[in-house]
Amino acid sequence: MSTADEPTSPATADADRTVRQEAGNSPADGGEAGPETGREAIIRAARRAFTLKPYAEVTMRGIAAAAGVSPSLIVKRFGSKEALFNTVVDFRPAAAELFSAPLPDLGRHLVLTMVELRDRLRGDPLLRVVFSLGIEDERTLLRARFREQITDRLTEVLTGPDARLRAELVAGQLLGLGATLSLHRPDGATAHTTAERLAELYGPGIQHLVDGSAARA
Repeated sequence: MSTADEPTSPATADADRTVRQEAGNSPADGGEAGPETGREAIIRAARRAFTLKPYAEVTMRGIAAAAGVSPSLIVKRFGSKEALFNTVVDFRPAAAELFSAPLPDLGRHLVLTMVELRDRLRGDPLLRVVFSLGIEDERTLLRARFREQITDRLTEVLTGPDARLRAELVAGQLLGLGATLSLHRPDGATAHTTAERLAELYGPGIQHLVDGSAARA
């Protein structure tokens, strides 16, 4: 793991920039911001910290500084660094919203919900699983949680043959959508396209995987 005194590779720098975008860099206004604003700022800062550094190198003071809040506020809201880390690696809140539509409408719903979550959270709800630069233990845990809470959950929802395969491919489509929206902002065509239009273009491909029509043909 690179320290601040070591040179940063172009690949690491690119990942750092992407994680900064996905985790959010805008601190809350003032150390004692409103409940939701303060909590979201803390989670964004913690997401970036745990993604870019090994667990042992992350400090509550550093997260507080990045979030624009006091360390005592983090302790009050989350209790401990371990509890905050467990919040960061929890994909269940996103999964609950992503998979809340009936199967015939799921493709369109997934696209619309991904866009809405990104706007609301000021960061992608899934991409941290790809850009984690922590030590192996953190990366392994993050990816295990993603498989359990996203891929496995979708596998249980899907019907028909190859449910696991289709679930993995849908998860990949969602990660690809998030990466595309991140890489081409703020001036790309995707940044200036409505969520409805994105769902119209991108949703059918996801819906094809949800339906598994090729497998049944």
